[in-house]
Amino acid sequence: MSVPAHTLGHWIAAARPKTLPLAVTPVVAGIILAVAETGHMAIVTAILTLLTAVSIQIATNLHNDVADFERGADTADRLGPPRATAQGWLSVRQVKTGAHLAFLTAFVLGLLLAWRGGLPILLLGLASLASGYAYTGGPRPIAYGPFGELFVLAFFGVAAVAGTYYLQTLTLAVTPLAVGVAVGLPSAAVLMLNNYRDLETDRRAGRRTLAHYLGPAGSRVAYAALLLGPLPILVAADLPGRDWPLLAAPLLALPLIARVHGGASGGAINALLGQTARYQMALILLLAIGLGLPTSE
Repeated sequence: MSVPAHTLGHWIAAARPKTLPLAVTPVVAGIILAVAETGHMAIVTAILTLLTAVSIQIATNLHNDVADFERGADTADRLGPPRATAQGWLSVRQVKTGAHLAFLTAFVLGLLLAWRGGLPILLLGLASLASGYAYTGGPRPIAYGPFGELFVLAFFGVAAVAGTYYLQTLTLAVTPLAVGVAVGLPSAAVLMLNNYRDLETDRRAGRRTLAHYLGPAGSRVAYAALLLGPLPILVAADLPGRDWPLLAAPLLALPLIARVHGGASGGAINALLGQTARYQMALILLLAIGLGLPTSE
């Protein structure tokens, strides 16, 4: 029995494909750093790591979709893209089932990775799954407090890059941790920008994010700092390559910062979210060039 096209499209929308680069990019960063240092790639492990990261991201997105709906956070005056549960495209039960299947997929893939990486990877995987659920689940969701950006930095930066590097090399050093912080900062900037856009609706829903405590002006400053912060970290890190390509990073970040400080709001912020994610990808491309890795055939 075939799945109706509109239903498939609703599932794709619920999975939020535009957010998937935030899961993929730090894994790619860990892989290219490992390859630059060892000259070797464990290809099967790399593929499994990417699939696991994407599965966790999709599971978190689906869980967030239904959890925000049940908590009343997704209302008619929402400024962000429409959500599947709130729009009635999919039922609460369907989205919850989808989230559980995605979490289960990530768990099974994580067990395969733990076969290679041992107990450290098993613990890291379990922590990632638990955090993905706790982001909008449980009595005190991470997304409803001021530590969301810290969560993103930890799991979509440090853990993803360092964990990937460890799976490739079975060793760990300071460099992948530093690169993890640098890669995680733009991911945190995406969340900061999202919460800056939703500041008023989040307050009415009882969400007290970091943007709530910083206010509009402070949130704009924090966004700028999160975009520019990777440069000094990467320059100071002991990378096995050259730093000069990274000097292009501010040229890519400054137009985004200028638009936010210039009063972008609503739909303009939605466009900036994708551009901020692409900035993170560009940062990794610059890193790859500096490491001397080929970026095309």
